[in-house]
Amino acid sequence: MKKAVAILLCLTMAAGLMTGCAQKTTKADNGNVITFGVNYELTGDNPVVGQSSGNGVDLAVEEINANGGITINGKKYTMAAKKLDNEFNAESAAVVAQTFADDDSICAMIGPNDSAMCLGCQSIVEKEGLPSITPWATQVDITKGDYFFRACYTDDFQGQILAQYAYKENGCKTAAILYDMSNDYCVGIAKIFKASFEKLGGTVVEYQSYNSNETDFTSQLTKILAADPEILLLPNFYSDVATQASQAVALGYKGQFIGSDTWGDNLLLQLDTEGNLNGSVWCGHYAKDMASAQALAFIDAFQKKYGSDEIPNDISALNYDSVYLLKTAIEKAQSTERNAIRDALANIGTYEGVTGTMNFNGSHDPTKSAVMIKIVDGAFTYLETLAPK
Repeated sequence: MKKAVAILLCLTMAAGLMTGCAQKTTKADNGNVITFGVNYELTGDNPVVGQSSGNGVDLAVEEINANGGITINGKKYTMAAKKLDNEFNAESAAVVAQTFADDDSICAMIGPNDSAMCLGCQSIVEKEGLPSITPWATQVDITKGDYFFRACYTDDFQGQILAQYAYKENGCKTAAILYDMSNDYCVGIAKIFKASFEKLGGTVVEYQSYNSNETDFTSQLTKILAADPEILLLPNFYSDVATQASQAVALGYKGQFIGSDTWGDNLLLQLDTEGNLNGSVWCGHYAKDMASAQALAFIDAFQKKYGSDEIPNDISALNYDSVYLLKTAIEKAQSTERNAIRDALANIGTYEGVTGTMNFNGSHDPTKSAVMIKIVDGAFTYLETLAPK
């Protein structure tokens, strides 16, 4: 009899373990707080990414709670963000993702923001069933699973838009590219721009790369200048871009620079002390000059909260949008269960955000417009909006 009871107990425990693996529940009703994780790049090579991310997240959480929080089945909850630094390192991003996955008080994850960091934790997100929204990572493969979503457009769209602008809008028939081969994002933009530009009829006369620890780009730029391109694509982070533009001009480059959404912070303008980037154009996510009423309200609230007169960058705006996307999904699901949130995100349809209208249409990637921004007299100036075709 004792043996039979023991066997029954073992079977019961095994069934319980299997159930736990099938669906990890969250403790959203613990103090009436819904907690989500933020996997962000607070330290490392580009700390402005994490700082901007945290600012956008905090503002959204503060607003949501001030406006009554989230109601699930008639019960009100506040939101809270648990932020962990991934140090701008793919392995650390994976550790952070696993930490959130193992914590049953975390219902979802926002971040990382960088493509390489997202790819570093992608397998954990999928294996553990952790619904995640990357605000700013555009590498195409990130969202190929079931649990990763994004609030931004993708590299294939951005690369095509940049090529379209260079060839059709700017009339350039020759281009060169200098990209960071150690970053998946930079590689993706470079490859797609090249393919798109050549498909339109242009010629990429030089295709040069470098490693993330390099600061002297003379060798690559010398080859680029010898090929005499009309436009030079620099799909790299702001600190590299300022240095590359300075060295290119010093070597005699007189053509135009063009860039991707990694240019979207005022630090780029501060680093460009010689004004080498004046006249350059880059592809971003929103601009105050053409902002909606919702975006203008965000800018005003951001400036008041952080005591700044600067326009919040794309990263802050996209992280803000990502929190509201998560809120919308939880309300749609009327649940904080991870699978329920994932299903709601997959069926969110159209969402009006600070960074524009996002049409998901059953996809994990929104269809949305890109904003072309020109640097004029040391300031970012809205140029035009280019919609998907």
